[in-house]
Amino acid sequence: MQPYILEMKGITKEFPGVRALDNVTFSVRKGEIHALCGENGAGKSTLMKVLSGVYPYGTYDGKIYIEGKEVRFRNIKESQEAGIAIIYQELAVVEEMTVAENLFLGHELMRGKYIDWHRLYSEAQKWLEKIGLDIDPETKVRNLTVGKQQLIEIAKALSKNAKIIILDEPTAALTDSDVAILKNILCDLRSQGVTCIYISHKLNEVMELADTVTVLRDGQTISTDRIDLLTEEKIIAKMVGRELNELYPYEPRNIGKEVLKVDHYSVVDEQTGREVIHDVSFSLKAGEILGISGLMGSGRTELFTSLFGAYHGKKKGTVWIDGKQVDIRRPAEAIQYGMAYVSEDRKKYGLVLEMDIIKNSTLVALKKVTKWNVIDHALEVKQAEEITKRMKLKAPTLEAKVSQLSGGNQQKVVLSKWLLNNPKILILDEPTRGIDVGAKYEIYKIINELASQGVGIVLISSELPEVMGMSDRILVMSEGRITGEFQRHEATQEKIMTCATGGK
Repeated sequence: MQPYILEMKGITKEFPGVRALDNVTFSVRKGEIHALCGENGAGKSTLMKVLSGVYPYGTYDGKIYIEGKEVRFRNIKESQEAGIAIIYQELAVVEEMTVAENLFLGHELMRGKYIDWHRLYSEAQKWLEKIGLDIDPETKVRNLTVGKQQLIEIAKALSKNAKIIILDEPTAALTDSDVAILKNILCDLRSQGVTCIYISHKLNEVMELADTVTVLRDGQTISTDRIDLLTEEKIIAKMVGRELNELYPYEPRNIGKEVLKVDHYSVVDEQTGREVIHDVSFSLKAGEILGISGLMGSGRTELFTSLFGAYHGKKKGTVWIDGKQVDIRRPAEAIQYGMAYVSEDRKKYGLVLEMDIIKNSTLVALKKVTKWNVIDHALEVKQAEEITKRMKLKAPTLEAKVSQLSGGNQQKVVLSKWLLNNPKILILDEPTRGIDVGAKYEIYKIINELASQGVGIVLISSELPEVMGMSDRILVMSEGRITGEFQRHEATQEKIMTCATGGK
């Protein structure tokens, strides 16, 4: 058995009023893929920031050992010099620079006072070949996919002779093909003796890749186990502190009258002139959860952003809400008709990150918190308190900036914003993307509660178990068309995937 390359002992880190890490122990063996799991807020990122020098020695208690020697990092540079590289979900590439320039940014190859460009590009080519990336090193990074940019970050870490590479949610924004490439590279690095710390909410990836799993909960170490002793269910139970017998807490309910009907609906993209939605017809009833499945590019988001008035494209077809034909040209009109749309990109389209929770919670329902066209702050606070309490939001204060919240709590603020307006139709586009399993469970319970109150819910998701576990009925899309429809009891992953890939 390999010796420990990293040992963190008794790590305690406090912020004003919060103990983020409480006597954490974390030990990683050389050449393994070690998964670090836990809910948002469990302390994973804080622990890695301690390790990488973001939180310097003296701002935390405890000791860190690299290859048996105690280290005391005062900054990020010192941790990098010790062989530690961290690759965040938000990549640190400079898009206007070439691949080679990014690879050696901060440790340029010099000849005297000047950069040795010939050597820089030839060395870059070697590192690209090492990770199996067939890219011209003179390519501008802006021309690469997110997945390729992430692989550039890994090559950059290796070029600095990293012994320990930390990957924080590395596949959150990747396509399936890029995920497959990343997995192969990580396995190759393991065989070369490079150690990887892998942080992910996707437990299927953890089970496939990891040798060892450490679980944190509430800032404490819960367990460290070999992967062969674990199942996804066991990891989840350790993460949330309880057994989740039902990952998807579906509750049968009475389905009411039709609230939305779409008939022969087509959309042509304004910029490309391409028809992105072709002759789609479907309905939604009060209290129903309608799952929408399909591969990337199937037209799911285009269809519902168009129905909400937020997609720039020429459309034809008819739409009825509560039996009345409507022509929605912009989101403000959709809101007036009782529609709400929770975007798949909550940070870009769902929240104003530098505003507080109170203001974000009341953005859509300003009429409820104004008197004589002036916002009544006391009334705004009251409404925000009521709706966020209903969402079981976890925050130190409602005056905290939304940017300071975990992903799950940010999503609860987005839901609060829309639910304060009492919608009759709620469109949820990837509502649990990037949030941990415990927060997902709470979101599912909120969805069930809303459906039981008669809200018609559209659930768009790339996760088949989520669609199958939560929906009353499922529509499958492929290339802008509806290619399948299943009642809850009829749906299987095989049937859905057949329809999603254009089969019958």
